[in-house]
Amino acid sequence: MPQPKAGSLKDPDIAGLFFFNDDPEKIFVDLREIGHGSFGAVYFARNIVNKEIVAIKKMSYNGKQANEKWQDIIKEVKFLRQLKHRHVIDYKGCYLREHTAWLVMEYCLGSASDIVEVHKKPLKEIEIAAICHDALEGLAYLHTQGKIHRDIKAGNILLTENGTVKLADFGSASLISPANSFVGTPYWMAPEVILAMDEGQYDGKSDVWSMGITCIELAERKPPLFNMNAMSALYHIAQNDPPTLAGGEWSDSFRHFVDSCLAKLPCDRPSSSDILKHHFLEGTGPSSVIIDLIQRTKDAVRELDNLQYRRMKKILMVDVIEGENSSNGPTSDDFTTDDSSQVSPCDPSLDDDNIDSSTSKSSSMTSQHSMPSSNLSSKSSSQSSLQGISTDDSASTFHREHSDWSLPQRSSYYSNVHPNKPSNSSINRMEAGANNFATIRTTHLVTKQMKDHEHANDMKEQFTGYKRMRKTHQKQLQQNETKFQTEMEEHKQRLDKEYDNLRQKFLVEMEKIRKMQSSDQEKMTRNNLGLEKKLIKQISTSHDTEKKTFSTMQKKEYKVNKEQMKKEIDGSTPKKERDDMVRTHKDRLLQRQKEAEGGLEKRHKDSMEFEIRKFRRRKLVQYHQKEEEHLAEELSKRQAQLEMEHAMLLRHHSGTQDLEYRQLQTLQKLRDDHLKKQHLTEHDNQREYNALEEQNLRKKHLLEHKQQPRSLKQKEVLIRKQFHEAVQTQRRQYKALKEHILQNTPKNEQKAVVKKLKEEQVRKLNILGEQYEASIAEMLQQQNMRLDDSQEMEAQQLKQRLQQELELLMAYQSKIKMQTEAQHQRERRQLEERVSLRRALLEQKMDDERSKLIAERKDKIHSSKTRQERDLEDFDHETSDMGMSPVEVAQASLDATYNDDVSSLRGSMISLTASSSSFSFSSQT
Repeated sequence: MPQPKAGSLKDPDIAGLFFFNDDPEKIFVDLREIGHGSFGAVYFARNIVNKEIVAIKKMSYNGKQANEKWQDIIKEVKFLRQLKHRHVIDYKGCYLREHTAWLVMEYCLGSASDIVEVHKKPLKEIEIAAICHDALEGLAYLHTQGKIHRDIKAGNILLTENGTVKLADFGSASLISPANSFVGTPYWMAPEVILAMDEGQYDGKSDVWSMGITCIELAERKPPLFNMNAMSALYHIAQNDPPTLAGGEWSDSFRHFVDSCLAKLPCDRPSSSDILKHHFLEGTGPSSVIIDLIQRTKDAVRELDNLQYRRMKKILMVDVIEGENSSNGPTSDDFTTDDSSQVSPCDPSLDDDNIDSSTSKSSSMTSQHSMPSSNLSSKSSSQSSLQGISTDDSASTFHREHSDWSLPQRSSYYSNVHPNKPSNSSINRMEAGANNFATIRTTHLVTKQMKDHEHANDMKEQFTGYKRMRKTHQKQLQQNETKFQTEMEEHKQRLDKEYDNLRQKFLVEMEKIRKMQSSDQEKMTRNNLGLEKKLIKQISTSHDTEKKTFSTMQKKEYKVNKEQMKKEIDGSTPKKERDDMVRTHKDRLLQRQKEAEGGLEKRHKDSMEFEIRKFRRRKLVQYHQKEEEHLAEELSKRQAQLEMEHAMLLRHHSGTQDLEYRQLQTLQKLRDDHLKKQHLTEHDNQREYNALEEQNLRKKHLLEHKQQPRSLKQKEVLIRKQFHEAVQTQRRQYKALKEHILQNTPKNEQKAVVKKLKEEQVRKLNILGEQYEASIAEMLQQQNMRLDDSQEMEAQQLKQRLQQELELLMAYQSKIKMQTEAQHQRERRQLEERVSLRRALLEQKMDDERSKLIAERKDKIHSSKTRQERDLEDFDHETSDMGMSPVEVAQASLDATYNDDVSSLRGSMISLTASSSSFSFSSQT
């Protein structure tokens, strides 16, 4: 789904954030710039509707990456709308006007960082404890809401007039916990935040680390590694041991608190709720300590601004006086020095920390609101509020009115220099309640922050590009991992489909074989029934023939016996007796014939049953043999199919292994390319940082050379004054000597004596002039040598430090490269182990399937044999029940089988002989 256009409120989720469409310029007046950063500018303002004093953060969402800036604004507004706590800045609304968001919040005097900058010294331990206690209460509230601030530092811990500590600047905050974004300000980042993009996630304990760094910042005025390039600092934080409090009379409780916050591993670090119970924070009052600190800071700010005002007044007045002196000729002031014209040592404009432009390093990496238009508007606003310093007209006004510098004019000028002291006329023009502007930020601090922001643009762009590159790398890695995962899933699905198709094909083949076997068995059964019927018919026919033959023979025998009996009967036998004898003989013959027929029938029946039993036993044996053949065929097919399955599985394993190795190699090559590009970028950034530091040092040295004549001029004036005094003394001595000599010298010799004295005076004046020139030259030479030596030493020290940082960065990069290579080797070993394990499991599965098939084969063969033996036993038992000998039937069936086999073999041999004969005949032919 595409992101909505920047500034569009059509999205219901965005419209629900209640952006105001009213013109903010008609609601808020008296805008005065009180801060500046990479997001834009922060202003003091007064709401004319409810007379409320607010702070307005202007953020532009046009130009480059407008949608990204708009999304950051939406995220910050969402974040602020969900918060309501005493120690979190209050959100009052957001107005949209001309591609600029006016984020209206509660007004605060300044930050803890401003206090350190004003006093130029660390805070007291009790003050640090009070600030940390309230800030941690705000953090604990955020963490209970499942949110992470991710940019805790002294500059984002604000203070109100009544001494309340407020957490601010949620542009880097995360709405969810844990998170894995690489955001924050480098020097305050926790190690897990730096490593999150590569190694995992982090939670609210990262804010506890930043709080520990903030403690060091308040105790030492700067966070650890602040003088180091941010790239090198990131490596230091991620790779080295955590920092600790340096020297100073800090209590063991404070040191333990800082060490607890800066535990390297998040699991060893207490949560924000737990660290609140630390004995270092016990007894910290929420009001008196901080209120006293704020009051002292306000007094110091007032004193510094008054000092700056007096300094500017003196500079302008001296310039006017020098201009008049240059037009009127030299005065006696040429030979005097005014110590009061020297700048006070406590002047913030000349403090080393203010000259150092490295404070721009603290600009947050996550602020994406770099806005050209807002920069212009903020500059114009700040210039208008500081016109007494920055405009040429004001300078000319001082030139014109230096002679009549009245108190009203001075107060009017000071109201322009710094809004802490508005003029009487401006007060009269403001409504009641409008003159309650208060701050702990000096004018110099605001202008310095603007300059630092301009210098920080390059570093911000570097970090933005670096972060974008890391995000791009991470996105590419995730895309490749998703692509490889999809490719692996498709590969597995393809292999599974191929394997399932093979299994389905085998099932179809086995079903086909079983159907064929069943068909063969049914056919064999039908054939056996047909053969049995045919055998019964043949035996019946044979028995009928034998019965007919037997009947014919019986008739013939009966006839022969009848005739023989008739012959044997005596003719003298009475007819009745003779007939009785014939009838009796006839009945006896018929009875014997009937018995013979019954015996024949019984023999036929027994023969029939015997032949049928013999036939059935032989066919049962043949059926068993056919079953064994089918079983052997089925098992052989199963064996062939299993071997084909195993061959396919091995081929699939090899293909999957090749794909995994290829994917791992591609992924590791991509990581190596990313690491190489990342290290090259870091190296280039370090070189740019080194070049910038050397350029800044050269500018500083040029400025020192440029400012050198001022101090030399004062010394030269002193030497010139001494020279004038010596000349005057020489002249007075010459005059006195001349008068004395003329009194004691004749008139005619006075002219020669005067000429000689004049020559002596000229000679001594020339010597004095040479001494003057030599003194000036020696002073210039010594000053130049001293300046050149110190600059050379400073340049050498900077060069050594930058070279050491570069070498340290290269060493860290080499370490990261070695760790990456070790990780690659570990991944390859893990893949090899995983592939070997999968191969072993596959081989184990194949062995199990083979063993299962062998066991199944044995079981089926054993079951078949057992069933066949049981069938034969049942058959033999049935044969025995029928009164036949099972052994004879079995033997007869075996003999019949043997005879059938011999006949079949004989027929085969005859066919083979005939084939051979025909082959020989054809060969001879």
